[in-house]
Amino acid sequence: MSTPVSDIGLIGLAVMGENLALNIESKGFPISVYNRTAAKMEAFMTGRAKGKKFHGSTNLADFVASLKRPRKVILLVKAGSAVDELIEQLIPLLESGDIIIDGGNSHFPDTIRRTKYVESKGLLFVGSGVSGGEEGALKGPSMMPGGSAAAWPHIQPIFQTICAKTPDGEPCCEWIGENGAGHFVKMVHNGIEYGDMQLICEVYDLLKRATGLSNAEMHDVFTEWNKGELDSYLIEITRDILAVKDESGHEVIDVILDAAGQKGTGKWTVVAALDDGMPLTLISEAVFARCLSAAKSERVEAARQIKPVVSTFSGDKKAFINDLRQALFASKIVSYAQGYQLMRAAAKTYGWKLNNGGIALVWRGGCIIRSAFLGDIKKAFDRNPGLVNLMVDPFFREALETRQAAWRRVIVQGVQLGIPAPCLSSALSYFDGYRTDRLPANLLQAQRDYFGAHTYERTDKPRGQFFHTNWTGRGGSTTSQTYTA
Repeated sequence: MSTPVSDIGLIGLAVMGENLALNIESKGFPISVYNRTAAKMEAFMTGRAKGKKFHGSTNLADFVASLKRPRKVILLVKAGSAVDELIEQLIPLLESGDIIIDGGNSHFPDTIRRTKYVESKGLLFVGSGVSGGEEGALKGPSMMPGGSAAAWPHIQPIFQTICAKTPDGEPCCEWIGENGAGHFVKMVHNGIEYGDMQLICEVYDLLKRATGLSNAEMHDVFTEWNKGELDSYLIEITRDILAVKDESGHEVIDVILDAAGQKGTGKWTVVAALDDGMPLTLISEAVFARCLSAAKSERVEAARQIKPVVSTFSGDKKAFINDLRQALFASKIVSYAQGYQLMRAAAKTYGWKLNNGGIALVWRGGCIIRSAFLGDIKKAFDRNPGLVNLMVDPFFREALETRQAAWRRVIVQGVQLGIPAPCLSSALSYFDGYRTDRLPANLLQAQRDYFGAHTYERTDKPRGQFFHTNWTGRGGSTTSQTYTA
């Protein structure tokens, strides 16, 4: 082909790739497509793409030649080695200033590495988180691009046209930052998604097992909640799920096996938090809750053998449902506060200049965690761009303070009934820990100094001075070096 015809190219025609390609073309951008399996590409060209502004290629050389410069190539393939292999195949075919965009769920350290490598070849690299699933890809996803900053002016017109929009019409796509920043923010988004989903599941369990509500009654509860402060995509779909019956008339939710899967992004978020020393307690519990659910056969056997001593619910159902609503909202605040703490720490570690309010705006539409609540987060960072923790913002502080009595009643009730609520509980523990000016870590440091001579700081001395006590009278004066794991 001698004359380039497409504004952008896309490699990988699985569900997300097909739908994103259709989205791009529908917004007026001619697009070239390529798939490793030619039959898949040809089926797409004669099917959903027929009669539209698509150029299908059966080889990479023709695919690249069909693109206008600077060439922009989106990769939507399985994260890992497949991305590296495609980069190696594309580099010889591209020219200085051309742009490779990884739109998959890649781990952010890989994106940091790839950005450096691709730039060393004279090209530009973007690692972009894309959230919203199949429907979002087709109708408008939330997009989180980061990497080579010089690429942004070239891809911005396309990305901000195809992405979701807020109710005010603002694009749910903004430049996130250098190298792996985009994929890091997408990873945190997925971690928060784990937390949101688990919180809703715990509330569902308490509604079902404590109050004995039917699925139809719970459908009504979630319908009402979705009209207020909990208005969100995940509350909305929970409402819908509770009303669906199969062809036999069974309520589908009741016949689904209680063993959850996961693809790893939640685990990545927890590991990143550990690496940066951030207490991401709620999301960690959400990941572990999925792990525990997967041990189905062990749980079934344990249920036969272990007999708990628990009470039965005897309170006011209507009041308890209201308590659950408040506890869910308070815990949600904690989840996002922890996620933003992690992003703040990572920005310092990796030298990123993250726009925290802008990130909330990017998540406001198109993505799985989209909710009205994110508008309040945007306002919080508009009020104070250097906000250390969402929980100390006036709006969120007041929201937590006025809901904590209900929150505590929910946790107590769950404990008494023997109904686990790990995320609701860990959220409250974090809230109580963060607002406490003196924690028992003084004893912990004494213990560390006793058995390992790890030293401690004193309340009556300046920070940064370390001391050691010869606790047994038998030890010497040698101390261990101070370090933070």
